[in-house]
Amino acid sequence: MKITRIWADAAGESHFDSHEIGYVEHRDNAAYSELLAAPGGLAFRVTEPLGDADPQGRWHTAPRRQYVMWLIGETEIEVSDGEKRVLRPGDVLLVEDTHGKGHRNRRLTTEHERWAFVRAEEGV
Repeated sequence: MKITRIWADAAGESHFDSHEIGYVEHRDNAAYSELLAAPGGLAFRVTEPLGDADPQGRWHTAPRRQYVMWLIGETEIEVSDGEKRVLRPGDVLLVEDTHGKGHRNRRLTTEHERWAFVRAEEGV
């Protein structure tokens, strides 16, 4: 499974990269990934359709290291180095830019978006 990641370098510039999580168990016609440490809880978010997450299009950092899973809707995310990616239902993002310039979002769909957030342990 591919996980997209946003991270900040020492100068505070944010970037994208991606990594794969392998499947470590196969049973009952399904593949299961390794267990990721996420003791901080689960939250859901419903957003308004279309437009910037912030009407002024301001840059923001993540409040904590967390996984974000898209359930409904599409969002374009831009990192401070200029790269943009569109995240769609089924995509998983690991947000680690808790300092620096951050990122900004632009919703692309006409429906309310639904996201799930899972807090992640540091360094996992």
